[in-house]
Amino acid sequence: MTLEILFQDEHLVAVNKPAGLLVHRTNLAKDEEDAVVQRLRDQTGKWVFPVHRLDRGTSGVLVMAFSPEVARRLSAQFAESKTQKIYHCLVRGYCDETGVIDYPLAKLNEQKGRSRFKIEGTEREAETSFTRLSQYLLPIPVSRYDSMRLSWLEVTPKQGRKHQIRRHFKHHLNPLVGDSCYGCRHINKVVKEIWKEDFRLMLHASSLEFTHPITEQVITLKADISDKITNTLNKLECYRT
Repeated sequence: MTLEILFQDEHLVAVNKPAGLLVHRTNLAKDEEDAVVQRLRDQTGKWVFPVHRLDRGTSGVLVMAFSPEVARRLSAQFAESKTQKIYHCLVRGYCDETGVIDYPLAKLNEQKGRSRFKIEGTEREAETSFTRLSQYLLPIPVSRYDSMRLSWLEVTPKQGRKHQIRRHFKHHLNPLVGDSCYGCRHINKVVKEIWKEDFRLMLHASSLEFTHPITEQVITLKADISDKITNTLNKLECYRT
């Protein structure tokens, strides 16, 4: 239950958030009481205030503040795209060696029990750069195809729109493996069967760089990739092309 602390001083605390854990309690998961905010409060003995967010299924670097003012000042850096974020993800299909997805994202209506849809007129610019690190060809039939192609990517979102990486790669026709909202159900069904307990959303926030809102020091934080993702990549190594 103890979170891995990557950085802590009197103003901020950063952790390597595990996949499956909420950042804070939400009406979309009313029965779920476990969350990063609650764990850190117990772990540090202080109240903590969210600065940014990671999706429940995403692991990696997450920063929180020990006061609302520090949280507000650091959140402004995220809102103004003054932070540097690096993610790693596994997607369906082969991607170019490098690329940029420049596609505005609208807010989504996500009322529980209703189909998700875009709210017209709320589009905001969103840009995501990526570099392909490796690609794989598995001799496993998926839907109408006789094999499965996958790409392991390093990804840098310029902004931090909600679900930006997941929505951008869906738009790019390379949805993330293990993504139940925007992913490919055919891929997810197959990989869940073959990876079993290692099946998860294949998205990790590996690195975050920002300016400390009090000391003005540049802080660079890195979070090790989770065991489940590492196990999966090891299994894929023999299929690298």
